[in-house]
Amino acid sequence: MARILIVDDAKFMRITLTNILKKANHEIVGEAENGREAVALYRELKPDLVTMDITMPEMSGLDAVKEIKKDYNDAKIIMCSAMGQQKMVVDAIEAGAKDFIVKPFDDSQVVDSVSRVLR
Repeated sequence: MARILIVDDAKFMRITLTNILKKANHEIVGEAENGREAVALYRELKPDLVTMDITMPEMSGLDAVKEIKKDYNDAKIIMCSAMGQQKMVVDAIEAGAKDFIVKPFDDSQVVDSVSRVLR
């Protein structure tokens, strides 16, 4: 079981991920709707893992990954992207994200990715 921070500007996506991860016995310790909130909550909560949307207002997921990794090099972050965002996913992986999952979410893909990254 991991303590997870969910970051997505769409409430529906946060709810979807929360349901998938809770079913897999993970604890959701916080939610953020943009990169700026994500960085602040990461510092406060120090979760085991973050699911991070790429495209968000105020601060993108990519910028949030860079900001978090600057202070917490061991942070485990999984990017969430829509199809067609391959370039941004590559940039996020280069910035330190550990994996990515594609929207719409497939329950088993999400759980597998979380398990892989937590190993």
